[in-house]
Amino acid sequence: MFTEINHLVLVGDLMQQMCVYLVVAYLLSKTPLFAPLMQVTVRLPDKLVCYFVFSGFCIMGTYLGFQIEGAIANTRAIGAVLGGLLGGPLVGFAVGLTGGLHRYSLGGFSASACAVSTITEGIIGGCVHLYLLRRHQADRLLSPMIAFGTTLVAELAQMSIILLMAKPFDKAEHLVAQIILPMLLTNSFGAALFMRLILDRRETLEKYSIAFSAKALRIAERSVGVLMQGFNEQNCARMATIIQEETGVGAVAITDCEKLLGFVGVGADHHLPGTPIASSHTFYAITHNEVVYADGAAVPYCCSVSKDCKLGSCLVIPLRGEQNRVFGTIKLYEPTSKFFSSLNRTLGEGIARLLSNQVLAGKIEEQKRLLTQSEVKLLQAQINPHFLFNALNTLAAVIRRDPEAARHLVHYLSTFFRKSLKRVGNDATLKDEIEHVDAYLRIELARFPDRLNVEIAIADELLGLRLPAFSLQPIVENAIKHGISQMLEPGKITISAQLENKLLTIFVEDSAGLYQPRPDSDGLGMNLVDRRIKLRYGVAYGVDVTCQPESLTRVSICLPIEEELVPC
Repeated sequence: MFTEINHLVLVGDLMQQMCVYLVVAYLLSKTPLFAPLMQVTVRLPDKLVCYFVFSGFCIMGTYLGFQIEGAIANTRAIGAVLGGLLGGPLVGFAVGLTGGLHRYSLGGFSASACAVSTITEGIIGGCVHLYLLRRHQADRLLSPMIAFGTTLVAELAQMSIILLMAKPFDKAEHLVAQIILPMLLTNSFGAALFMRLILDRRETLEKYSIAFSAKALRIAERSVGVLMQGFNEQNCARMATIIQEETGVGAVAITDCEKLLGFVGVGADHHLPGTPIASSHTFYAITHNEVVYADGAAVPYCCSVSKDCKLGSCLVIPLRGEQNRVFGTIKLYEPTSKFFSSLNRTLGEGIARLLSNQVLAGKIEEQKRLLTQSEVKLLQAQINPHFLFNALNTLAAVIRRDPEAARHLVHYLSTFFRKSLKRVGNDATLKDEIEHVDAYLRIELARFPDRLNVEIAIADELLGLRLPAFSLQPIVENAIKHGISQMLEPGKITISAQLENKLLTIFVEDSAGLYQPRPDSDGLGMNLVDRRIKLRYGVAYGVDVTCQPESLTRVSICLPIEEELVPC
């Protein structure tokens, strides 16, 4: 006697099984394993992932099935068909074979038929994959309707194979009559829903990616060159406005390592540009060169300026320059009433890289401009008729009274022009700079033999240290031009250097004491040298001048050591 089965009950049971199936699929969609399933699988590693995932679903569909008269009503077909649809014929065959062998191992009068039918289902899915690819309709492979139709055909094929292979026939016929409708509906709808899950996940990622790319491109387009013009309050305010408008966050702030440079949005009435940094989160990001996210829950956030501030969360991202040194931060805020979206968090880090690259590019361009300006003005200063006239007159006078000294003077003049005109690159060793200055001073000593004394006191171990080219000669030239040459009595130039805590300081001292500050000067002197060093190493370094009127002027050139060379 055969037992009659309530079709509605079996449909309900299989639907419950399918729901478990889809919950597992949903959880899997949150992992990297799901990525290859969201596209037509072509690469071998993706095919392997496809095989393992759908083989797992195939086996799970069997285990979650229901025993019916020595057979199992199941949702195994979903794994086999989708493995073939997404992975192709080989993957479909392999998934079907794995699922079929597992089913065969469980026994029952329909075991052989179910094993063969599972392999057939995988091949049917693979054939549909191949057919659509050859017709250049790959996008249709992810269609829920295609999945529904393919699984429906595959399940009909399975029922036919059971009728052909399972013995005795009357038992197989009764089994098929009991399970055909529940399994057709459940597997077909399950495959369609699984494919819908894949599509939804892909569409979500695409929307996220499109939104991210669109915002990033708009910010990049609107901000081109803003910070290349200078990392100051005016440009930072412009940049903060652009970022706030495009991201829609509550507020945007940009700081250097000491003060707020720009602030736009909620709280702008008390977060004022030019005020010192007060936030502990900002100090931590600068000190440790790390991104700080204070969500107001796991990491508390409280405005350090006003207790009535409506901002409730903050993302602080360091701005990094040369050698990954932090030179400032960008901060994105949201009010207490608004959630800080993961899109804006990711976008914020991209914006920080954009800003950092703009500032770095601006500094590089400024360095190139200043170096070019230095070289051009050096040529103008050192090859102008006045300089050449003085040098030649001095040489003519020396030739008459001391031919040997004149020969040396010609050598110094040659050395001076060679050092001026044939510099390669932006750097020089301290030895190169001293040789350049020494040649210049020898010519000046010939002009003022009784009025100029020179002392160079630099240890040999410092001569291999590197510094920006043309940093020393303009300082020495200023000392003579605006100092010693203005004196009636003899004067003295002293050049020395010291190295302490990896900080090189070069001193150029004259005995005139006639230094007059010229803040708007743009010549070859201290202002230009100071700007080049600050642009390269930071505001903590550069040129400093101390003056004791009518006694001495001391110019200090301070910079960090980048590289030591073996002294020549």
